[in-house]
Amino acid sequence: MNKDSLIDKAFVILGRAGFVVSVHCDIRPRSFDIAARRDNTLLLIKVISNIDGLNEQTTLEMQLLSNQLHGYPIVVGEKTRDHSLETGVVYFRYGVPAFDITTMKDYFIDGLPPLIYAEHGGLYVNLEGQILKEERIKKNISLGALASMLGVSRRTISKYEEGEMAASVDVAMKLEELMDRGFTVSVNLFDKLHPDNTQKQKPTTEHSNVFTILQDMGFDVMPISQAPFDAVSQSSGRQDEDATILTGVAEYSRTMVKKAHLMSSISEVTHTQSLLIIHGANKTKNIEGTVVIDDKELEKFNDKDDFIELLQERRGKIKVS
Repeated sequence: MNKDSLIDKAFVILGRAGFVVSVHCDIRPRSFDIAARRDNTLLLIKVISNIDGLNEQTTLEMQLLSNQLHGYPIVVGEKTRDHSLETGVVYFRYGVPAFDITTMKDYFIDGLPPLIYAEHGGLYVNLEGQILKEERIKKNISLGALASMLGVSRRTISKYEEGEMAASVDVAMKLEELMDRGFTVSVNLFDKLHPDNTQKQKPTTEHSNVFTILQDMGFDVMPISQAPFDAVSQSSGRQDEDATILTGVAEYSRTMVKKAHLMSSISEVTHTQSLLIIHGANKTKNIEGTVVIDDKELEKFNDKDDFIELLQERRGKIKVS
């Protein structure tokens, strides 16, 4: 299955699962292909045939964007190395969960979360350690006896019960057979990344003059290198949707109009504003929901609240295609 087919299938699954979905982000390079939201869950989804093709910079940007937009990064793929991804198994790439299209359907449509994850050396599951301990004691089985039955050490059983170690799939199956019940915990795909666990994006000189103006107004500006927008600008003193702005910088062109279209679609899903700053004179004020302002007009603002009010006003004008 090629990447386009995977993307088509992902759109179908997300639609059936009740997600609001952005248009396909078909620029290059790109850290994500689809933004999707269901209730309070926002996903930034990368679709790639072979997940080993992901590089650290792409996954880092997915994590940074997810933190900024209060969402989660996931990867949908088909292969790793020379074999297909196993259904029901999560593969992590630089901390971002990856799985096949069937696992995506099972989870988002059927509500069946994956139980197994791949690590160096094999396939593993997390166990409900406290319940395992209670069941072992209830059945009057010692640590040593259970360890002998499973072919592991007493210390390993202790680590299972303390929640300090995952079990191989083979051990988990033996344990389930011995205890006549399961102890497996589903893989947490939405373990929120802590900002301290991701590096800051490297400083960039591109568009630095524009970003400096926004920073002087009071915005926090995070440059982005693999998206239809060039930065995420945030007003730390506000909690509403208008406090986060997908910010693009471009010359007026047909490519810029396409960029504005993509930004509008993504901002609708991510519950943000969308702003395109144009170099040179410009008469267009709004393109499909993306507010357009030229850099000379931008220089007239020194207060972020006044600037946000301008964005709100222009976003309410008749849309220009």
